[in-house]
Amino acid sequence: MQRRYMRFLGLIFGAFAMLAVVGLLGGLWVLHHFSQDLPDYRQLAVYEPPVTTRLQAGDGSLLAEYARERRLFVPITQIPPQVIGAFLSAEDKDFYRHGGIDFSGVLRAVFTNLRNMGSDRRPVGASTITQQVAKNFLLGNEVSYGRKIREAILTFRIERTFSKDRILELYLNEIYLGMGSYGVAAAALNYFGKSMDELTVAEVAYLAALPKAPSNYHPVRQREAATARRNWVLDRMYEDGRITRAQWEEAKATPLAVRDPGRGNVTRADYFAEEVRREIVSLYGEQSLYEGGLSVRTSIDPAMQALADRVLRAGMIDYDRRHGWRGPITRIAAQGGDWLAALKDVPAPAGLVVPGVSPWRLAVITGVDAKAATLVTAEGVKGQIAFADMAWARPTTPNQGVGAAPKKPGDVVAVGDVIAVEPAKDRDGVFALRQIPNVGAAFVALDPHTGRVLAMVGGWSYGESQFNRATQASRQPGSTFKPFVYATALESGLTPSTLVEDGPFVADQGPGMPPWRPANYGHDFLGAITLRVALEKSRNLVTARLAYYLGIDKVKALAERFGVVIDLPPYLAMSLGAGETTLLRMTAAYGQFVNGGKKIIPSLIDRIQDRRGRTVFKHDMRPCDGCTGIGFNGQQPPAIPDNRPEVIDAGTAYQMVSILQGVVERGTGGRVRAVGKPLAGKTGTSNDSKDVWFIGFSPDLVAGVFFGFDQPRTLGGKETGGSVAAPVFRDFMKEALANKPGLPFRIPPGLRLVRVNPASGAPAAPGERAIFEAFKPGTEPFGPRPVLDGTADASFIGSDGLSGDNDFLGAIGAPGPGGGPPAAAGDTATGGLY
Repeated sequence: MQRRYMRFLGLIFGAFAMLAVVGLLGGLWVLHHFSQDLPDYRQLAVYEPPVTTRLQAGDGSLLAEYARERRLFVPITQIPPQVIGAFLSAEDKDFYRHGGIDFSGVLRAVFTNLRNMGSDRRPVGASTITQQVAKNFLLGNEVSYGRKIREAILTFRIERTFSKDRILELYLNEIYLGMGSYGVAAAALNYFGKSMDELTVAEVAYLAALPKAPSNYHPVRQREAATARRNWVLDRMYEDGRITRAQWEEAKATPLAVRDPGRGNVTRADYFAEEVRREIVSLYGEQSLYEGGLSVRTSIDPAMQALADRVLRAGMIDYDRRHGWRGPITRIAAQGGDWLAALKDVPAPAGLVVPGVSPWRLAVITGVDAKAATLVTAEGVKGQIAFADMAWARPTTPNQGVGAAPKKPGDVVAVGDVIAVEPAKDRDGVFALRQIPNVGAAFVALDPHTGRVLAMVGGWSYGESQFNRATQASRQPGSTFKPFVYATALESGLTPSTLVEDGPFVADQGPGMPPWRPANYGHDFLGAITLRVALEKSRNLVTARLAYYLGIDKVKALAERFGVVIDLPPYLAMSLGAGETTLLRMTAAYGQFVNGGKKIIPSLIDRIQDRRGRTVFKHDMRPCDGCTGIGFNGQQPPAIPDNRPEVIDAGTAYQMVSILQGVVERGTGGRVRAVGKPLAGKTGTSNDSKDVWFIGFSPDLVAGVFFGFDQPRTLGGKETGGSVAAPVFRDFMKEALANKPGLPFRIPPGLRLVRVNPASGAPAAPGERAIFEAFKPGTEPFGPRPVLDGTADASFIGSDGLSGDNDFLGAIGAPGPGGGPPAAAGDTATGGLY
């Protein structure tokens, strides 16, 4: 009996031994089979996930983000312990104790799922954080036993190779948490507008609730489920001793609230941001932009940018209203009188709502009587427009003219017209008729000492048109080009008091070309006037004479040194602004007058850092010994050398500044005088008023304004740089300089200030109207002075520092120095430039 029992036990033992061997062999086969072609887990040691590139304004506010996956990589040492604790409590509380697979957790999950069989409860899993790293980084989301086996193999290998902190770092930076957020840092910003160390306990718990199914716990669409899941995490955190009872109670009582996506520390500068994006792509390529996690500090000043947006758009509205009403956006009919339903099918124009401008509404006219028009907006708000709020809407006529003024609402709108309206700020249900401007415009402001662009607006709305008229529109600058002709004259030895004849002028353009006959804006003549008066009054004939006398090649060379143009055609018509340039180039060129003649290149980016914080680009490359690693306690700052190249000598630069200040005080820029502080600048209007400009500056700020249709056509016969662009510059400077003292322009050493009559340029007699004119040593006006008037063999020696035979002015015959055909065939005159 005993022998039989022992034999039975032997059989059982043998069977178990055989099963063990078979199981071991089977396990080894499974391990071998599923280990084939496994991803290389060692790549995690050098893993660099795609990270968001962030553009910041000069004050650190967010300007734009570029990413294929919105992620901010944060080292584990910089992640707050409370954030780590929340995710461990929610996902893997024994993470630091198990070897990769939590077998006790697996058993709990099995028993839980058996207990819940037959119910509607979702099966629970027991994946550890290491398993999720293996799945998310190396395997993907395939649901199969084979994938789970491969995951387990990789999990053990990862645990053997990497520290727990490294595994957790990978997890917290890779996990998808909804709303386009990859990693906890990005989620904290997207959901709450905070960095991780600013999060409350309730907010941390909500983020830790998301890894399982972010879409199931959306904070708005699934608020109840999201709150319940957050509270479950809070329970786990309290049970694990990661928060106190008081924190637990307070957090559970806190309503779930996320940030308003439209708010936060964000600067809107879409045209500027796009320019920066293109520059980064040109420097580093698209992959670095969208995956490299660059930190880009730009030059934009948020306050100036907001001001520039506002004043330019106000100027566009003012111009547009002066040129009448172009009619409704479209017309619709209502089935059964349901205007709201019909209006919902009308797409809103892209330029209807513009950040920084009161949001306009789409509306349909539902009734018209003798005093007002009734309407309903796309939001279902009913209201009316009084006739006073549409009386501006005179019908447009060809060439930007306007027809007769309306006398009643029916002259402007009709039932079924879809229009843009603006709600009154203080009266419900009251609206004003609006019209999206169709004129193009641009604004640029920059620091004349560094070239840093402080504000840039490229049009009415980036959503309507991405064409940046500040940088991409090459247009004729008109009379804003003239200062470069006058600077050439001053550089060549003339003075602001040199007399030039303002009279008829004709130049031979060479064989087969008609004579060039420029004209003044008013087709009048002033006789002998000084260079100062000629530029202040923007006299075309004086400018043409100067260019002819100096030679257009000299003017071309100086304009190219200033960066106005890259290669100016060597034709005399270019002296009156018939070439093409951009607003950014022209604004930077004027900045080189006020900064003492130093070269600047407009810059949008101050600094770029890579994902590890290393600086890879700096705009300011000046050497500075002792600028880093020091603290300031009232000592003198380090001396930084000025290594900017000189484009013109400081004396000539100041003479131009002084003359351009006269343009504002006595000339075509008179509208700018209302600012009440030292300002200088120049108006510009091209042929037929197709382009109008104003470029001007204070001692430390230069700004430029441009208006013109994208397909060039007249802005209107009476529209000039002084009437359209100068008021925008004025309104900008009035606010930008409101809290700054009225500093005078800096005078370089070596110049001599002489009290002269501004009309004649001669030394002023006692009691005579006078200004202080700047002269270089040896060029002061004493005694009678010659006039550049076309007199043959006029000798210019002494007072004006000129010498030579000058029998060219007004002559017709052989081409003079620098002569040549105008910018376009048949363009025989460049009259009307102002």
